Amino acid sequence: MRFDTYEDIELPIATVYAAVTDFDGFERAALRRGAEVTRRGDPAADPLGTTWDVSLNFRGKPRRITGRILKLDPPTGFVSQGRSGGLSGRLTVTLLALSTRRTRMSMVLDLTAETIPARILLQSLRLARGSIEQRLRARVGRLAKDIEARYRRPEPLR
Repeated sequence: MRFDTYEDIELPIATVYAAVTDFDGFERAALRRGAEVTRRGDPAADPLGTTWDVSLNFRGKPRRITGRILKLDPPTGFVSQGRSGGLSGRLTVTLLALSTRRTRMSMVLDLTAETIPARILLQSLRLARGSIEQRLRARVGRLAKDIEARYRRPEPLR
């Protein structure tokens, strides 16, 4: 199953790339939300191949997620892979410079099931596809606004 969305961000591509590959920042955000995060590898030294083991409660049940950086392509994006139980997903983030000050951020999430319970979960996701896509677009939109707010510099006075 595939979900995709995009947002335009009023920042240069290099700045957006720095924000979407701030893996330490995403790790801190997960810790603030109550997840337990264990990192193998050093994303500051070499992010490629860095793996995270995340434990969290989701819908009242403990979940374990393993994520890994598969490919980095500065400044145009990256590919990561995650796995939880019999469900695996691949996230592809692609950046496209629309101008010197505007970047399009595209995200594609491909989910695949490897077990019967995961197939049942994917089938229920297919039934709720519209609302899931709507929530994904809203979440990516908030991420884009946060990136703009964090990295935007005030315009000089003329």
